[in-house]
Amino acid sequence: MLQTPATFTPTIRPQKHDDPLTFVFHRGELLLRNTVLGLPDTSALAGLPLAPERIHPLGLWEGRYYQAAWVDTPLTPGPDFGYHGLRALFGVLDDGFLGLAGRAYQLCEWARTHRFCGACATPLQLLEGERCYKCLACGHSAYPRISPAMMVLVRKGEQVLLAMHTNSPYKRYTALAGFLEAGESVEEAIHREVFEEVGLRVHNLQYFGSQSWPFPHSLMIAYTADYLDGEIRVDPAEIADARWFGADDDWPDLPVKVSIAARLVDAHRPKR
Repeated sequence: MLQTPATFTPTIRPQKHDDPLTFVFHRGELLLRNTVLGLPDTSALAGLPLAPERIHPLGLWEGRYYQAAWVDTPLTPGPDFGYHGLRALFGVLDDGFLGLAGRAYQLCEWARTHRFCGACATPLQLLEGERCYKCLACGHSAYPRISPAMMVLVRKGEQVLLAMHTNSPYKRYTALAGFLEAGESVEEAIHREVFEEVGLRVHNLQYFGSQSWPFPHSLMIAYTADYLDGEIRVDPAEIADARWFGADDDWPDLPVKVSIAARLVDAHRPKR
């Protein structure tokens, strides 16, 4: 599953290392050496115009120091390098590496989108020893954005409810999901989303797990719930189709195994 490796040690203050490894992002794409899909070393990055204020410490992993940086244009050190979308790297690169890449991307997106104060438009200043941009004019603070989203697998006896989301780039059945609204608990969001999207009421909510999902800054919080009442009635703006899957049905293939959605569905897939 996509997550930060247990052996990773995060750092907030920059550290001096002779050969740091740098995650360089242009929007949602990561700079890699094309042949081996590895990060560029210090010598390769020497020719790139990386502004010091755009380089952020990430942490230590397997004896190496990692940092994150972002650029406005997709410049490369040479023809051997290119920018790659993180989703395209699922199943290709090590999950631990991708977990760090996702963490780095979220920091870069936070920095890129918080150069100016959202209240008074004054340029923001990064505070020493803290992940926080501060406006020296009005005092507004900007921390890395995290957008919580609920995910729920509804169970009805030996069946589970899976849905095809209208706006998903992947047209396959999976668990229901949706972002929390201001003032909601995760449980309140589950009840609301399930009723709004498929017209069902649920109870017996149980926490399953959570996962950072850097597209660009979500936190997926997964639950199971038991069916209470209602008939499936989809909201076409959100759900293209929804139906119950049981032991005799052909269950959908979820090739993106690093997602908590795949883990949630696979944990309830009937054994054959």
